[in-house]
Amino acid sequence: MVLIGTVVNGAAIVIAALIGLLVKNIPERVKTTVMQAIGLAIVLLGVKMGLQTEQFLIVICSLVIGGVIGEILNLEKRLDHLGRWVERKVGGKKDGSIATAFVTTTLIYVVGAMAVLGALDSGLRGDHSVLLTKALLDGFLAILFTSTLGIGVLFSAIPVVLYQGSIALFASQIDQYVPTALMDSFITEMSATGGVMIVAIGLNLLNVVNIRVANLLPSLVIVAVLVTFVYKGFPF
Repeated sequence: MVLIGTVVNGAAIVIAALIGLLVKNIPERVKTTVMQAIGLAIVLLGVKMGLQTEQFLIVICSLVIGGVIGEILNLEKRLDHLGRWVERKVGGKKDGSIATAFVTTTLIYVVGAMAVLGALDSGLRGDHSVLLTKALLDGFLAILFTSTLGIGVLFSAIPVVLYQGSIALFASQIDQYVPTALMDSFITEMSATGGVMIVAIGLNLLNVVNIRVANLLPSLVIVAVLVTFVYKGFPF
């Protein structure tokens, strides 16, 4: 079944978030240190991914063009509104904490390369090993994030399932149309572009800057367009 890995990933986030809710009475200084440690680790992961690029201009142009599109569409605000809608529905505090937890963890879970690579493997080859590994990592993070950010983490499972499930279903239909070399190039540059965005998420968690990462999400689509142009022989 194409969606096995995706379903397990979503379930892992939900179960781990529920466990995180049971972890109470953590001193504030411990929470701060844990969040800082996670932020630093996320920055390191993003840097590692970003350095994988073979076409740095594609990464730059994708981020710039995608950022402009994202700002026009105001994706960050829309995602935040979705988080606040969830906040109202579950009767949480009206302080934006649930929305913040939802937006932050959703971005971390869907921007990473493992989300796309794992979904592609599920769709193209029926291999769910990457998504199952991601489920373990996401679950561990969900426990930590929920204990520090709150219940909003649990609802991030919904966009994760929709996002990865859509990619897996799409991939199961396109393998006969997309050349292997083109797909490999796309994955490489998408991973690098996503890595830059993950660095931004880490810096946000560390309160170093306030980057509207959600507004950069269209960059992942622009990567596919530019990689296709290069593959077709257009100068870049």
